[in-house]
Amino acid sequence: MADTKEQQHPQYKADREVVNQLLAGEATDYNLVELARLMIRYEGFPGARDIQTDLKKALNRWHLTEEDLFAKTRAIHQQGDVYKGLGRGREDWS
Repeated sequence: MADTKEQQHPQYKADREVVNQLLAGEATDYNLVELARLMIRYEGFPGARDIQTDLKKALNRWHLTEEDLFAKTRAIHQQGDVYKGLGRGREDWS
């Protein structure tokens, strides 16, 4: 069997800051979409275990399942551009 090597995600530093904010924050629309975005980014990623664990902590803290989170964030995105006016020229899903 091949050893699975832990990888460092290129967005780790910025994502760590966002995760810390999520853990300290409330379940606002913006925080919900950020949580969903990062959960998608790190799903199956072979590394950043601390981020993956903390994303689940935020989800549990807000009493949501992944299905609930994704349903809520789909509705939020359908209502409009949650990132509008935040100085982000594009959504960052990579």
